[in-house]
Amino acid sequence: MVEKAEVIIVGAGTSGLAAAACLTQKSVPFTLLEREDCFASLWQKYTYDRLHLHLGKKVCELPFLPFPDSYPRYVPKKLFIEYLDSYVKHFNINPLYHRSVELAEFDEVDRKWKVKAKNRSSGEVEEYSGRFLVVATGETAEPRVPRVEGLESFKGRVMHSTGYKNGKEFKDEHVLVVGAGNSGMEIALDLSNFGAKPSIIVRSPVHILSRNMMYYSGMLLKYLSLSTVEKLLVIVSKIVYGDLSKYGLPWPSEGPFTMKIKYGKFPIIDLGTIKKIKHGEIQFGVLYCMTYNVAVQVLSAEIEKVRGNEVLFRDGKCHSFDSIIFCTGFNTSTQKWLKGGDDLLNENGLVKASNFPNYWKGKSNLYCVGLAQRGFFGASSDAQNVANDIASLLN
Repeated sequence: MVEKAEVIIVGAGTSGLAAAACLTQKSVPFTLLEREDCFASLWQKYTYDRLHLHLGKKVCELPFLPFPDSYPRYVPKKLFIEYLDSYVKHFNINPLYHRSVELAEFDEVDRKWKVKAKNRSSGEVEEYSGRFLVVATGETAEPRVPRVEGLESFKGRVMHSTGYKNGKEFKDEHVLVVGAGNSGMEIALDLSNFGAKPSIIVRSPVHILSRNMMYYSGMLLKYLSLSTVEKLLVIVSKIVYGDLSKYGLPWPSEGPFTMKIKYGKFPIIDLGTIKKIKHGEIQFGVLYCMTYNVAVQVLSAEIEKVRGNEVLFRDGKCHSFDSIIFCTGFNTSTQKWLKGGDDLLNENGLVKASNFPNYWKGKSNLYCVGLAQRGFFGASSDAQNVANDIASLLN
């Protein structure tokens, strides 16, 4: 039996919820498929305890429902999940859980999208048919752990950042944190706070900014050009943090906004990690790889091999660790199940830069939300654009 729907949304993360709410506002019926047993599973099941939104709540709220006034500017994980729960209830969003999409393709004869999803509870494959397909599986669908020679011989704990909750069980351990993005930096800080001895590898120069720097740069962008604000931001950061090259953190040659636009590389929002590095409580290993393409498996260019509890690096040095935590990001999942859509998404499952500004719309009524590396604000904008476009076509 084929379930029919006007719109099929794949993914009930924040992007999928935003799309569902916007369609609800337009009185457009939809079916929302989610492979996990809850909405926003990344936040509810796969994030560490101390996580907060790195940006102010005004730019992180979903469409048509602001955060409560009582919430702090930087919303903690617990309150954010409560906000999402109220969001789902407010818009009466009812995802179909345990539905893992295995195939979505456009039927040229029926002019409909045909979707096959495995019901992970019953084991049955269900079929859905809809005029419109919205891809909202997000940029963080599949944890990425690069292949490392000898990793299977490591005798300690090995995990991705999605398996880390807090540093309580790592006390007094030597922990290697692989990846110096925001998650890697904050997990290293958390480990240190719990009495562990973390070392972290940075693969390329990074910008270090504080929350206040990001907040006030957003204010300045209302009055000054992006290039001017970017230059001011770098100057202020250098004044606040000083010369970090002696700690293994040289400044990039390009500005933080430029790197975000060109490579999708976010600046590091410092929450206390830099102070720990300066005091020698967090060790840094600098192993440069100047390739920013997210499809490149960079870890193999940094770690030579693992031999028992010893990690041999390409510079010939060898260190022993009790645990390894990979903060090496995520892959998208669309390549596994979406047939077609090459006009909308690139080989990494993200939107094509050549499609801006209408990057959220493809051919044959295919849409995407939250795949442009523009955070919550961008996903909210995508959701509204998609809902408006679908409503206009239906009318």
